[in-house]
This record gives sequence, structure tokens and C-alpha cells, in this order.
Amino acid sequence: MRPHLNLRARRVATALGALCLAITPVVLPGTARSDDTRAAHGAVAADIAPGQSRLNVLAGRQASVHGRVRSGAVGRPALLQRRSGTAWSTIDHATTRAGGAFGFAFRPQQTGSARLRVLVDAARREIGRLNVYRRAAVSWYGPGLYGNKLSCGGRLTPGTLGVAHKTLPCGSPVTLRRGDRVIRVRVVDRGPYVGGREFDLTSATRQRLHFGGVGSLLVAG
Repeated sequence: MRPHLNLRARRVATALGALCLAITPVVLPGTARSDDTRAAHGAVAADIAPGQSRLNVLAGRQASVHGRVRSGAVGRPALLQRRSGTAWSTIDHATTRAGGAFGFAFRPQQTGSARLRVLVDAARREIGRLNVYRRAAVSWYGPGLYGNKLSCGGRLTPGTLGVAHKTLPCGSPVTLRRGDRVIRVRVVDRGPYVGGREFDLTSATRQRLHFGGVGSLLVAG
């Protein structure tokens, strides 16, 4: 009988050992527990605080982005990225300084409008839209034409926001600036058909910009 009892005891001990192994938490190499994540990465999205930035510039002029990491991390690599389609591309590099401050300065050459974001370690935060402008001759239209069909669909009304352009695809976004007033609209019609003018603003767009009539505006897009 004694050998039989020993065999049973060994079986019980083996079963208990397997149970303990099943309930023991496993940490895979290269992973961190949630309470260690902040220390491992040095920053989270909420830690990135945007500062004063210059995001509306003429092509070839200096733009800038400033901010800080609230945790005060020093010596962390920081990236400035620009959205292009569905992807992000890095346009400048920096390193956090005393107090977690960072800064970027760059000269965009191509006109256009794109979202920007900053990455510090695993943290990322969008910080605004970069608008790179050029000057364009524009005019406007509306009264006497309300109710007419637009080349891109729909009909022109006093409240229609948009611009007419000869070749830009319908629906293309265009950012217009006059002084401190900025508006982002889409191509809704074809024109203008007067020499030397690149865009025709709808009446509602003209009013938003407080634009007089014929002249030049800053255009990104």
C-alpha cells in the first residue's frame, strides 16, 4: 500500500505545480508593464505642449514650430512631420533642451497646405496646419449669375463658398489669405476667363475675406 500512496502523492504534487505555472504572469522580452510605460518612453501625447509657431509663410520664407515636453525630458530626439496624402514625412529634426523645450526652423519651397505633427519618443501630437503661400491675381463673381449651374455641380447662390479655376480638379482645396483673414474653400466652378486672373471668388468667399474686387491674394494650394 505504501508505494501506491507515494505514487498518488507525486501525482498531486505534479498537478499543483502545473496549476501554479498556469496562473503565473508572463512578461515577454521587450515588453513593459503599464506602470513602466511612461518611464520607458519618456513622454505621452498629453506631455507635448505646442508653443508659439509661425505656420503661415510665403514660399521660401522661414517657418517655425516651438513647444516643450511637460515632463522636462532633456536630450530626447524630436521630429517634425508633414502630412502628405495618407502618409507622414519627416521635414526637420531637433533635440529637447533644458525644461523639455524644442524648436524647428525651416524654409518650405513649395506652396500648399498640410497638417503638421511633432513626435517625441512614442508621443505624437498635431500642432496645426502649415500654409505656404504665393501671390495670385483674383476677381469675384455672383450677382446676376445666381441660379446658374456650377461646372463642378450644383448651382451658384449668395451663400456658395468656393473659387473658380480653369484647370484645378473640382473639389481641390484652396487656402486664401488676406491680412489676418484665412479661409479654406474648394474649387466649385471654371474660370475666370479674363486675362491675368487666376481665381474667381464667389461672393460669399469674397465677403469672408473682406476682399474689395480685383487684386491679389495669398493662395496656398
